[in-house]
Amino acid sequence: MGTSGSELKRVRQSRRDNLRNRHYKSMMKTSIKKVLEADKKDAPELLNQAISTIDHVCAKGIIHKNRASHHKSKLTKYINSL
Repeated sequence: MGTSGSELKRVRQSRRDNLRNRHYKSMMKTSIKKVLEADKKDAPELLNQAISTIDHVCAKGIIHKNRASHHKSKLTKYINSL
């Protein structure tokens, strides 16, 4: 890697963005796991929270809208099967 100013700035930006993306993806995965581990009576409320989190992450551009739809569909199907 060279050491010109623009390259160094790109490295700083990519590190910052990577940290932010990891935070939001981790938050999303945690909310999904909570739904999957919940019992039948708590699951619908946790599902709403998870869908809200997924939509939030999608709106920020961290994940693609089709990926968000995939997660929401998978969770809804799981809750309906309980």
